[in-house]
Formats: sequence, C-alpha cells, structure tokens
Amino acid sequence: MRGRTWLGAALVLGAQLRALWLAAAVEVHTAREVVAVNGTNQRLKCTFSSSSPVSQQLSVSWNFQPEDLSSHEPVFYYLKEPYKPPSGRFKERVTWDGNIERNDVSIIIWNLQPSDNGTFTCQVTNWPDVYGTIGEVRLRVVQKVSFSEIHFLAVAIGSASVLMIIVVTAVIICQQRRRRARDKRSEVADTEL
Repeated sequence: MRGRTWLGAALVLGAQLRALWLAAAVEVHTAREVVAVNGTNQRLKCTFSSSSPVSQQLSVSWNFQPEDLSSHEPVFYYLKEPYKPPSGRFKERVTWDGNIERNDVSIIIWNLQPSDNGTFTCQVTNWPDVYGTIGEVRLRVVQKVSFSEIHFLAVAIGSASVLMIIVVTAVIICQQRRRRARDKRSEVADTEL
C-alpha cells in the first residue's frame, strides 16, 4: 500500500513539473538606468529569452511612468508588426529598433525632453510563455553632459594614449642602445683579432 501512495505522489509531482515546464516564463533584460542629453535621441534596449521558439503571437508592450507618478502612458506596441502610438507625448517620437529573430525588442525615443524623465517598462509575451519579468529602464534627461561623464572619459583615453606612446618609445630606445652596444662589442672583437 505504501508503494502505491509513493508512486501516486511521484506521478502527481511529475505532472505538476511538466505543467510548469510548459508554462515557462519569458525573461526580459534591460539597462537599469540611462542618461541622455536634452534634445538628443536615445535607444532603449530591451532583449528577451524564452524557452519556446519565437511565435507569430509574440507581443511587446512599452509603457511609460513619469517621475511625478501620474498614470502610465502607452509608448509602443508590437504584434506581428510595430504599432506607433496614435496620440500622447510619444506620438511621432518613437521608432521600432528591434529584431525579433535576435530577441531584440528595442525602441528609439526622438528629441528627448525633461518631461521624459521617468521609468519605461518593456513587457514581452511569447505564447505559450505568457508570464515573465517586466524590464524597466529609468531615463534621466539632462541639460548637458557633465564634466564627470565625457571629460573624464576623454582624459582617461588621452592619458592611456600618451602612456602607450611613452612605453613604445622607451622600448625602441632600449632596443637601439642594445644594438649599438652589440655592434661596438663586435667592432672591438674584430679589431683585437
């Protein structure tokens, strides 16, 4: 009797695990935070992974939550083809920049403004994977790039370039000195003979 109970429990557990496998979740990956300059365009990258192959029913929803926590606004929708928003702050300012075959569902926001500060969400449904994580990107639009961002990068690259030139020059000088010393020794050895 005990053997049958154990076997029954194993079969029930196996059926539940099989159901969970079939309803695997879509995983969405985004950058956590993006900083962009006012008036520029910014690509909001969103990729996904799914245990199922990409289906014809794959859908993508991009939404926006402003910093003042007012209501969510639709930004973009994809189902077999991209659909731009018919109205709202992102009308004529958002473009599809994804590639479904590469699991990329990114968009580009054009002409960024300080009112675009907030959180963008990217949700992907790939039937039968209908549940999953929602990717979030916090966008900060700044008036100009601060010194610590661009200038620091330029100084670091410039310093590395100068250091590389110094190292290469030192190596060349050392090789020339060794060659001269070797040539002198050869001349001295030849004159002694």
